[in-house]
Amino acid sequence: MQTSAQPAFVLHSRAYRESSALVDFLTPEGRLRAVMRGARGKAGTLVRPFVPLEAEFRGRGELKNVGRLESAGIPHFLTGEALFSGLYLNELTIRLLPAEAPHPALFEHYAATLQALAGGRPLEPLLRAFEWRLLDELGYGFALDIDLHGTPIAASGIYRLLPDAGLEPVGQLQPGLFQGAELLALADADWSAPGALAAAKRLMRQALAPHLGGRPLASRELFMTLKEPSRD
Repeated sequence: MQTSAQPAFVLHSRAYRESSALVDFLTPEGRLRAVMRGARGKAGTLVRPFVPLEAEFRGRGELKNVGRLESAGIPHFLTGEALFSGLYLNELTIRLLPAEAPHPALFEHYAATLQALAGGRPLEPLLRAFEWRLLDELGYGFALDIDLHGTPIAASGIYRLLPDAGLEPVGQLQPGLFQGAELLALADADWSAPGALAAAKRLMRQALAPHLGGRPLASRELFMTLKEPSRD
């Protein structure tokens, strides 16, 4: 069985047998894993991240074969922190997105995020927006302007996140909790508000943690290692 041509991005690839590669793709039809024959030859130049592709896949099982793979646009050249951000998006998508579950809106958001990263846009808002979109697409999203009891978030209130339920009001600010004003800024995507970016990063880490199964993200650890100051 061969699918019709569809847009795709490579999320990850590794050597497979003598001259092939085992490749994870993101397509509007979901995350697909396929064998790319002759990936160590000329065709292998396409098996790299951040390149818009057009692909056809063959096979009925979970492991498919790449029938055709062609460039479908200008590659997104990411360097420095933008590169590590792109690798983080790829790893997060592989870890959380179920295989062969269609998410066309997420695919479009991913493509737009790569374009924004390549264009030098500020990283943190892009990463937080993608994390939020991924959680929401998977059914793990929650309201930022209403608590789990259905009461509007109060700017002066203090809240904690219950990942399987939503935001719960609490009496006193402690480490790991959130001020209502921060949550309302996030609801409006107002990244200029005091504390909004830090709160968004903390909130997304708490929301993602239960779905990552306690296994750290390699791209996040590598990024943090490279940001540490030299001790020479």
